[in-house]
Amino acid sequence: MKEENKLLEVGKVFFKLGCFAFGGPAAHIAMMEEEVVNKRKWMKREHYLDLIGATNLIPGPNSTEMTMHCGHERAGSKGLFVAGIAFIFPAIIITGLLGFLYVEYGQLPEIAPFVFGIKPAVLAIIASAVIKLGKKALKSWELGILGAAVLGLSIFGVNEVLALLGAGIVGAIIFYFKSKITNKTKSIIPFFLLQVPTNVIVKLTSLKVFLTFLKVGAILYGSGYVLFAYLDAELVETGLMTRQALLDAIAVGQFTPGPVLSTATFIGYQLTGFWGAIAASAGIFLPSFLFVLLLNPLIPKMRKSKFLSYFLDSVNVAAVAIMAGVLYIMSIETITDWRAIIIALISTIITFGFKKVSVMWVITGGAILGYLLHLI
Repeated sequence: MKEENKLLEVGKVFFKLGCFAFGGPAAHIAMMEEEVVNKRKWMKREHYLDLIGATNLIPGPNSTEMTMHCGHERAGSKGLFVAGIAFIFPAIIITGLLGFLYVEYGQLPEIAPFVFGIKPAVLAIIASAVIKLGKKALKSWELGILGAAVLGLSIFGVNEVLALLGAGIVGAIIFYFKSKITNKTKSIIPFFLLQVPTNVIVKLTSLKVFLTFLKVGAILYGSGYVLFAYLDAELVETGLMTRQALLDAIAVGQFTPGPVLSTATFIGYQLTGFWGAIAASAGIFLPSFLFVLLLNPLIPKMRKSKFLSYFLDSVNVAAVAIMAGVLYIMSIETITDWRAIIIALISTIITFGFKKVSVMWVITGGAILGYLLHLI
């Protein structure tokens, strides 16, 4: 296939995913796995697992960075940028529009019934991915024990990056000495990030908005709650916006498709209008493009090193365990009444019983059921 056709294919796939990517990073990664591994065969599941494990160890939105990895695998460096931009574009447009409506009318549209239906539908999609990826990740009983330990730590709230790194180091050491390999392995130098001195700029301009979100994007690990903490320190404590406005912005990022970091678009519009939305979006996502561009070529090289290969295996099983932990916690938070139970059951039956049905239809069906059941 010609390069232009591959780029067009990458753009179409990730734009579609960006329009339906509800439910957070675990759900996004599950949907991607279905599209690029099962359906399109762009890569083997083992390599997809390697990409997940490595991506969890760098700052930025994991699922967005996974789209970039997948785009790179299909169409090279250009595919990396096309995939990332196509995936975040729908979220940026939607949150930007909501930002405009929020400024003009002071409130957000009522879409809670649809979101209510999407959440239990997403559980079935995540469960399917955990099972398929888990089968590839569990290469030995030792990895099974390691994964179970990480699952327990994840459920009890241990930082996921620490859990992944810990699992990778412990697993690599155990398997390295078990195999009695004496070959020396090369070390990978971690990335050291310099914080941008945004306080130098006194006047609130689109440039300052860009630099503020560039700093956040370069050092952000974790969930939307961590994003809230960073933005609270950067924007609320400095008097640039109220905490209620920030809470509304985080809510927008949670119930719109795509990465929660699209919250930046909404906030940027509040701060300096249209160009603020553009500046915030560019700032918060730019570091991810650079990190993935640097990281992607290193992953195959890591596989060639015995020690780093063991490290990746351990990180991979830990990443699947964290997805399972997210599934458990989301299930407790989501399955709260009979409506959610019905949607979850129907979605599970469709996902596991009718494997040719696209996950997009599962998401759409969940949203419609959520709305209809709320009318009862």
